[in-house]
Amino acid sequence: MPANPPENLRLTIELVPETCWYSNMRSALPRDEWDRLRRQVYADYGHRCGICGARGKLHCHERWHYDDAAHVQTLQGYIALCAWCHHVNHIGLSELLAAQGQLDFARVVAHFQRVNGCDRTTYERHHAAAVKLWRERSRHPWRTELAPPGALPGEAKEEYSL
Repeated sequence: MPANPPENLRLTIELVPETCWYSNMRSALPRDEWDRLRRQVYADYGHRCGICGARGKLHCHERWHYDDAAHVQTLQGYIALCAWCHHVNHIGLSELLAAQGQLDFARVVAHFQRVNGCDRTTYERHHAAAVKLWRERSRHPWRTELAPPGALPGEAKEEYSL
């Protein structure tokens, strides 16, 4: 049940299957190594968001490939994201933060619409498809394959498989 985002969406919702939560490079690396890696990613993106181009505080977002047949989540690389693009990517967490009064969810949705040049209906359709895919993927146990910092996808994954 793999779903590819429509070609015209630059910013998409990327919900991590529940059985993969906290399986990531940030959790696997010592803090100083993660800090070195994320600073390199920011430099690689010219200290701008890799999706909307915003400057300011950035987040290092891990990009994943999901093999829905084998149930393997594989780290493909990293992208520098502004806070708002990161909130869209992790919309489930954003919804929880909004429910706790810690985030303006309307602003998250507005950012999605602005970056993609779309209307609320497009957002709603994309959100519904992302949630449907997340529910299906979350029904299965997944194996997570991480690559060490600086390695190309496929190199030395066995060292970091979770």
